[in-house]
Amino acid sequence: MALPTANQVSLGRETPKHYGITSPISLVQAKEADLVLTHRLTEALKPYGVFEEELELQRRIHVLGKLNTLVKEWIRDVSETKNLPASVIESVGGKIFTFGSYRLGVHTKGADIDALFVAPRHVERTDFFSSFLDKLKEQEEVKDLRAVEEAFVPVIKLSFDSIEIDILFARLALQTIPKNLDLRDDGLLKNLDIRCIRSLNGCRVTDEILHLVPNIENFRLTLRTIKLWAKRHNIYSNILGFLGGVSWAMLVARTCQLYPNAVASTLVHKFFLVFSKWEWPNPVLLKQPEDCNLNLPVWDPRVTPSDRYHLMPIITPAYPQQNSTYNVSVSTRAVMVDEFKQGLSITDEILQNKAEWSKLFEAPNFFQKYKHYIVLLASAPTEKQHLEWVGLVESKIRILVGNLEKNEFITLAHVNPQSFPGPRESREKEEVSTMWVIGVIFKKMETSENLNVDLTIDIQSFTDTVYRQAISSKMFEADMKIQAMHVKKRQLHQLLPSLVMPKRRKHSTEGLRQMNDSSLDLSLDSDNSMSVPSPTALSAAVPTSTPVKSGPLGPPPSPIAAAASQPEIQASTMSPPAVKRPGSPMQEERKRLKSDSEESATERQTSGDSVPSSQTTSPPPTMGPPAAPQTPSPPATMGPPVAQKTPSPPPTIGPPVAHKTPNQEVLEEKSPKEHQMEDPSIVPETKTEDSGAASVGEGEGGTSVEAEVNEDSISEEMAASEGEVKMEANITRMVSTDLSDVPLLPANPIPVVKNSIKLRLSR
Repeated sequence: MALPTANQVSLGRETPKHYGITSPISLVQAKEADLVLTHRLTEALKPYGVFEEELELQRRIHVLGKLNTLVKEWIRDVSETKNLPASVIESVGGKIFTFGSYRLGVHTKGADIDALFVAPRHVERTDFFSSFLDKLKEQEEVKDLRAVEEAFVPVIKLSFDSIEIDILFARLALQTIPKNLDLRDDGLLKNLDIRCIRSLNGCRVTDEILHLVPNIENFRLTLRTIKLWAKRHNIYSNILGFLGGVSWAMLVARTCQLYPNAVASTLVHKFFLVFSKWEWPNPVLLKQPEDCNLNLPVWDPRVTPSDRYHLMPIITPAYPQQNSTYNVSVSTRAVMVDEFKQGLSITDEILQNKAEWSKLFEAPNFFQKYKHYIVLLASAPTEKQHLEWVGLVESKIRILVGNLEKNEFITLAHVNPQSFPGPRESREKEEVSTMWVIGVIFKKMETSENLNVDLTIDIQSFTDTVYRQAISSKMFEADMKIQAMHVKKRQLHQLLPSLVMPKRRKHSTEGLRQMNDSSLDLSLDSDNSMSVPSPTALSAAVPTSTPVKSGPLGPPPSPIAAAASQPEIQASTMSPPAVKRPGSPMQEERKRLKSDSEESATERQTSGDSVPSSQTTSPPPTMGPPAAPQTPSPPATMGPPVAQKTPSPPPTIGPPVAHKTPNQEVLEEKSPKEHQMEDPSIVPETKTEDSGAASVGEGEGGTSVEAEVNEDSISEEMAASEGEVKMEANITRMVSTDLSDVPLLPANPIPVVKNSIKLRLSR
């Protein structure tokens, strides 16, 4: 593929055509200095593999040509079986269209191709998923063929001559498909079923974007830059609440509309300028929405109440207009806005010749940015089950982020889109797991010495939702588990691969840079998420035979506390999620837990313990029913109970332990001041969750973390990190995204792992 150079970049002419819904901000012509900076930008992009070689591009064109020929042959065969006249069969047509990054001209090396199969009205969808699928199986070049007919947008996935292709199907209400068919014609949507309309939407949006930008070459180079920057900064993931490829394309297209004569170097700077100052939730529109009177649902907050809660609306330009960023939450928007501001600062330096373009693509150190992290672990017995399980869990992580945001003590929850292979519970047990890391910022409470934070309901509501979905879709298998644990910054190296978290505590930027350059494959391209390695992709860096017990979950207890008794990490017994009516609030559950905590606080007062001041509760999450409290008689579990624990090294992530010892009960009676005198870091509590919960640790691996976090005890945490300060300044409390798509719980749910995280923050 020919690379855009300074000579090829349009010098810009004042275009009489009006682009966008407003007039341009500037019509200034490109200067020689702008062209030089654009050439430098092109050279800076080359090492990252964002440009495809001409030979590879020609191979893609050849593959698409063979696929198009295959489609026409198959349509002819289907027409004959349906007894169409010979004259009609010869002219019936049928065509393959492309969309996504390939159609936009910004695909990277090794990226897949999104394709749409457009067929005439006598070809049914059932034909596509039967006889056409059989025809594909006969082709030698076709590998890894699989059909997903029940998906929201039905698709056939395959590898054609080592090029990944996703094929959608749309049956138009036309007798023949003309060669010059323009899919932007709204009249084509008449008399189509909703699945065909969804399939057409990708092509229609892509074509509209290309028709709404003043200069396509400048748009493409700018979009390549922004997509690479977003992936490097871990904010490229539609499924996790950031932006996908189409959303980034629309933001870049809007920037091009506002500066129609600017070249790529200027457009990148203006991109950060515009969207670091954009007043969200005002929507980004490339054109005025049109109503085609087809009674299709469109994004319109004046009509649809749920649309009013979208935090960062970016509206697709093709009818029916939709918000491509409905997954964005308070936290993900705050993270992206902060990145926009940092990008503006860096591009300011670049335009002043104070920095090079490479600085824009330097990845930040996510694992040094926050003091507290929630580690989420999804595991399954086999590789096949694990792939399905991980896909489901990842699609619901945004619900967990939303739950954490609604917690009255949490300011921000930032999930890293990159996943990692998880540790194994034991050498003997075959298990595949994947791990995600969520950075958490807690509110600074000036009026309270100690702050008790209970994340149990937030975690359990999320896991209940995942299990409900797995059970209702008949995907759930025994030993599919979700575990959550609280980890402090200094403990991450015990869980993450050495390429990500080098063991050297000081000067760790070298190891992170190594991770950014090697483990993150930026050549892959997807609109749903950034490039994520497969669950076993980093097996060379993390031997799968390494047991989980290799590192403690929490910091080691103080010598006095350890001498008195070994702090334990309890696992609640397995319990099914509670059944409630759809949309029922969690207020009663929170009140119950609050009353339980007040009663326990009163008991601690009688024994000399201090009670933290009460805080005003925030509105409860509106999604998913809470977990039912456990009964004293624990239900059956999937694993044998663990024997009573004796004093041993610090707690690990492995199978949990059992009952408290008398020494631990004595330890509980000490006041927080006494605990701080003994150990200024973490003192795990050992009380049960509530009076009705069973305290026996079963061997299934449910994770309960109850820890006291003294924020002034570690020198590296004397002050909030710069990233946290900026993020707290940017965040405002808002209603989170609509999560009304959670299905009801089946009548007889399978017992699942109960996760509990309780923290005591000492001020």
